[in-house]
Amino acid sequence: MKPTFLAIIPARGGSKGVPRKNIKELAGKPLIAWTIEEAKKSKFIDRVILSSEDHEIIEIAKQYGCEVPFTRPVDLAQDETPGIAPVLHAMKECPGYDFVVLLQPTSPLRTVEDIDGAIETLFEKEADFCVSVTEPNQSPYWMYSLNVNGTMKPLIKQENFALRRQDLPKAYSLNGAFYMAKTEQLKVTKSFLTDDTVGYVMPRKRSFDIDTEEDFFLCQQVLRDM
Repeated sequence: MKPTFLAIIPARGGSKGVPRKNIKELAGKPLIAWTIEEAKKSKFIDRVILSSEDHEIIEIAKQYGCEVPFTRPVDLAQDETPGIAPVLHAMKECPGYDFVVLLQPTSPLRTVEDIDGAIETLFEKEADFCVSVTEPNQSPYWMYSLNVNGTMKPLIKQENFALRRQDLPKAYSLNGAFYMAKTEQLKVTKSFLTDDTVGYVMPRKRSFDIDTEEDFFLCQQVLRDM
């Protein structure tokens, strides 16, 4: 029997870095529209819903064909609200799905090929959790912390310091594009990141995670050049 998938797009009204960023226009349409449209193209996702407490965001999401089965409680839309809380709330409001897919609207360059590719990876590896990752611009093997006296301490200890990037071990960072999990397992772990989580590698050019006005500007340029 084909497993069922619930996609959740979380979009609260408050935003510090870019005010009202979830509905701010990006290359001709609201930021959130980019995620809604790609999610609706998926051959695996059965239902795409929005979780928001903001009525304007809700109305715009509906205009782009996203279902809004509930209004998120305001106490789950605060700056200090853990990211998993709205997901668990949405799963409770919309029960009965085998898997949940969290799609943050701040990753507008993520495509349906990325989403469905990750779901296929879940099946192939018989995994319960999968998250999107990318190779960072700067390797953590070249990163340091500074001691109180200003001296440098490597974040990762190495026997021999590599001067060439190609000599460094491969490293990956979360890019925020999507998080996937079996619903019953997620209820237990309350986290997408476990010892058994599988990483799905996305190219850096589609791994924009908009958090600042500069991010927004750069992403806009990329979309206009596509």
